[in-house]
Amino acid sequence: MLLVAGFVLAALNLRPALAGVSPLLSEIMADLGLTPAAGGAITTVMVVCLGLLAPIAPALATRVGLDRTLLVGLLILAAGTLVRGLGGAVTLYAGSAVAGTAIAIMNVVMPGVVKQHFPDRVGLFTGIYVSALVTGAASASALMVPIEQRYGWRTAAASAAVLALAAALLWAPQAFGRRAGGGPAGAVRRPYAALLRSGVTWNVTVFMGLQSLTFYIMLAWLPTIFRDAGLPADQAGYLLALTNVAQIAATLAVTSHAGRARTQVPHIVAAALLTVAGYLGVLFAPATLPWLWMVILGLGQGASIALALLIITLRAPDPASVTALSAVAQSFGYLLAALGPFLIGLLHQLSGGWTVPLLAGLAACGLQLVSGVRAGRPPARPPDLRASRAVSTDAP
Repeated sequence: MLLVAGFVLAALNLRPALAGVSPLLSEIMADLGLTPAAGGAITTVMVVCLGLLAPIAPALATRVGLDRTLLVGLLILAAGTLVRGLGGAVTLYAGSAVAGTAIAIMNVVMPGVVKQHFPDRVGLFTGIYVSALVTGAASASALMVPIEQRYGWRTAAASAAVLALAAALLWAPQAFGRRAGGGPAGAVRRPYAALLRSGVTWNVTVFMGLQSLTFYIMLAWLPTIFRDAGLPADQAGYLLALTNVAQIAATLAVTSHAGRARTQVPHIVAAALLTVAGYLGVLFAPATLPWLWMVILGLGQGASIALALLIITLRAPDPASVTALSAVAQSFGYLLAALGPFLIGLLHQLSGGWTVPLLAGLAACGLQLVSGVRAGRPPARPPDLRASRAVSTDAP
């Protein structure tokens, strides 16, 4: 029971540090004198770290195990979120980079933790942790504006540290208990050469990157789009929270069913079409029935991220291989996704409106659909991605 509670609370920390930026973006930009492109770059910095620093997680897990690696990620996350609320632009970007590093580590190890502790219930616990991830994002989206209005944006931006420290305390018994997984004694060499040669890896990676790109575009800019359409700041934040709540329903429903299916293609097509419909609603009628567009968008995006993480877990045979595949897919995938918030901010700055940026987002949704169909098909012959035992614990 303690294992499940710690697992869920750790998953709740995977998005608040990211989702909590966009509701505060107008206040941050006004206070620090940032342009729209520079404002979008706050999220971009974090997402770049998710990509560049994802390989840290398998190397760390080799030495100390998956459970302790997750604990390290939680502690780094608490430090990063505290730093970004300390001062001006430098600490904001530096703290965001540290927080992004922590989330990179945690993102990569969570599928391996699922495979390690719940090997017979992969679909169920993938759904549980992705639902917790989305719940954390929804909570941050809803709470940031009230906290900012009472205490200022710096306190709001640093508030996610409280949740990270609470999760670290609850996960610590698992990390240092007798059942803690991995460590030097069980070190393995992760099969990166085999992974990079496999078409499965690149199909999963491209799908992971494009669904993340379309997600982070909206995560970074939705409140600003709604405010520019005439909605008040608190309502814009609540609408972002609503789309995250809708994601919870999608993640709980899709993973259990898709995890038992032979192919995940039908689920991926449905998720992509819902995402497109949400984008179209925001493009053509942002102030008309915005709650409807947020529900539709949330169902599509929640299903997409859940399917991407489920496919990572399904396509590899053991926790070490899952962690390796997760590192490759999330490293390249998030580097692609990192372009989204910055480019959308730049397109908005150049065009003076949201039509061109949202059309670019719709084009990315189309590419997401194509890549998802390729990733969702089971390979004719499962690739040999198993990790081999190694005497040395050196990272590959």
